[in-house]
Amino acid sequence: MSTQTFPVLILIGRPAAGKSEIIDYLKKMPDGARCAKLHIAPFVEIDDFVWVWQIFEDDLVWERLGRARLLTDAKLYFKDPVTWNFLIGKINLEFEKILARDPDFLCAHTILIEFARGGERGYADALAHLSDDILKRAAIVYVNVSYAESCRRNRRRARPGQEGSILYHSLSDDKMETYYRLDDWEVLSSGKSEGIIEIKGHRVPFAVFQNEPELTDDPAKLGPALETVLEKLWRVTKDG
Repeated sequence: MSTQTFPVLILIGRPAAGKSEIIDYLKKMPDGARCAKLHIAPFVEIDDFVWVWQIFEDDLVWERLGRARLLTDAKLYFKDPVTWNFLIGKINLEFEKILARDPDFLCAHTILIEFARGGERGYADALAHLSDDILKRAAIVYVNVSYAESCRRNRRRARPGQEGSILYHSLSDDKMETYYRLDDWEVLSSGKSEGIIEIKGHRVPFAVFQNEPELTDDPAKLGPALETVLEKLWRVTKDG
């Protein structure tokens, strides 16, 4: 693995917290500048929203065929809570496939994993279901906004006809309340802005990106803020 870049970066936070905007900013940076300033190599993204949307579409097709919906009800709620961990399993599988195609991939690349979770043990459960191969290489950035701000931005970003878009998908207010009103990050991190979380015997570094007031709506503000947070995370990673 490169000694100057993160091999695996996990980007988490409430819906519309700014995760997708951060990734969009990273994609637009030249590789050299991103490596030097943010410790992120040329990267590939694993975002579980792609599979969430696929589940919605698959159930719609089954319904149109006159069959029962498999994983969601008519309002697109998951029938079985284990579906959240199924999505983590998909992340694990995608990670395995990348390294199977190129065992040296992480020598010159970063894998960026993005997801949102809610509930009393949302992140604790999700992170515990990540594979050991991911966790032993991972560092975490949590993008922090309040529930009220998450709801406001979630409504703002909605674009009719683009519900399947990474940047413009939006949840109904009732789903926000059901799935994301509670958030266990504060408990998981012991309220710290940076440090180490023990997950299945792995010491995983983390840092918090404070995005309220909003920084991800302006590249001139986002760039310096990202540099600060990722430099803190880099120091925690090296100190171990």
